[in-house]
Amino acid sequence: MIQIRPSRDEDVAAIASIYAHHVLHGTGTFETEPPSAADMASRRADVLSKGLPYLVAERDGELLGFAYCNWFKPRPAYRFSAEDSIYLAEAARGQGLGARLLAALADAAEAAGVRKLIAVIGDSANAGSIGVHRAQGFGHVGVFKDCGWKFGEWRDVVLMEKTLGEGSTTRPE
Repeated sequence: MIQIRPSRDEDVAAIASIYAHHVLHGTGTFETEPPSAADMASRRADVLSKGLPYLVAERDGELLGFAYCNWFKPRPAYRFSAEDSIYLAEAARGQGLGARLLAALADAAEAAGVRKLIAVIGDSANAGSIGVHRAQGFGHVGVFKDCGWKFGEWRDVVLMEKTLGEGSTTRPE
């Protein structure tokens, strides 16, 4: 049975391994060199220090994926808008796990006070990520054409958004 739960320190090596695969073989991230486990631990600690969620999915002790959100931009006015990130182990793709992680992340982000969840999706050909976000209620905002260079080709960035909770209908506390 798959469990989605908050990440723990001991998950970092598996998180780094999953992410390294995407850096080296995918266009969902525009990083070109995999960060070390220490770098990933630091990034995770940064997210958690802001009171934002960093989740993992596991089955029988094996980490299958992770998801987190971080402030969309560092300036204070953006403090209710967060960018989501979701990465799955190659063996876990196509099983609905991305949708489950994204739904759990949206719930956790809303509980943390996020009112707008933003997807910044590498590569307009990334049908899996675009489809998962669309299925979870994200709307298309736009495309930055040819703004990243990876694997010898120009890559687009697709922008999507989802309002959480009361969104902009009320003033934040």
